[in-house]
Amino acid sequence: MESTSAKWVLGHKITPHDTTGDFDLMLAETPSQVQGPPPHFHNSLKESFLIVEGEMEFFINGEIRVLKAGESIDIPPNTLHTFSNKSSKSCKWVNIHSPKGFRSFFEDMGIPEGEENAIEKSLAPEIIKRVMDTAADYDMIIKV
Repeated sequence: MESTSAKWVLGHKITPHDTTGDFDLMLAETPSQVQGPPPHFHNSLKESFLIVEGEMEFFINGEIRVLKAGESIDIPPNTLHTFSNKSSKSCKWVNIHSPKGFRSFFEDMGIPEGEENAIEKSLAPEIIKRVMDTAADYDMIIKV
């Protein structure tokens, strides 16, 4: 299967991969000391993370868990969660959403990897506002 080009989304490099199944598959990289999205849940999406390299701190329903390379976590619908890389090294991870459809969030909000200052642009106030204003359209219910 082909992958599409990577985009920077809220400070994370996301590379979607095409699938024939009813799920979205992404390879992601989170630089050191980068926060994840605001705490949120999905009404109908199931989400899984597999840490490939480094470590990521997850906040899930009020509990903090650190996952290291080779570890995974499965997040059922209606589970409040977020994540961040609080370590001194970059973290590479695989992200799966099922059923298919959440990939469009990354496509719509992302800044193409090759664009000048893509990381900074992905964290610009107007992008963050757009994410906050439209997240629910992607079944991403933000709790602030």
